[in-house]
Amino acid sequence: QLQLVESGGGLVQPGGSLTLSCAASPYDLNYYALGWFRQAPGKEREGVSCISAASGNTIYTDSVKGRFTISKDTAKNMVYLQMNDLKPEDTADYYCAAYWSIKSVCLLSKINEYDSWGQGTQVTVSS
Repeated sequence: QLQLVESGGGLVQPGGSLTLSCAASPYDLNYYALGWFRQAPGKEREGVSCISAASGNTIYTDSVKGRFTISKDTAKNMVYLQMNDLKPEDTADYYCAAYWSIKSVCLLSKINEYDSWGQGTQVTVSS
């Protein structure tokens, strides 16, 4: 399993932007699928985006398509989620997660495939 630590959350006005970062150690990110999940109070945890290990193919949940971008820097062992045009319904605790993979696709709906999790960072979108 990877050790994952998120940062970058905070309070932002609707329409604003935030970039979340996730530092991973100690293994090579080239062998892991990487994802961002979020959970609002009283709600189930949902997949936001993931990026595959083998090809860098990405998946986004419909509610964030065109607004959020997932990326990774394997040399720095970092994963990012750029969030633009934030909406109040984006308010949640955000988690990065990973599982070992050499496949060309990542899994977003099957949350139990992810066996490495960060502690989360809070994002609040409010005027």
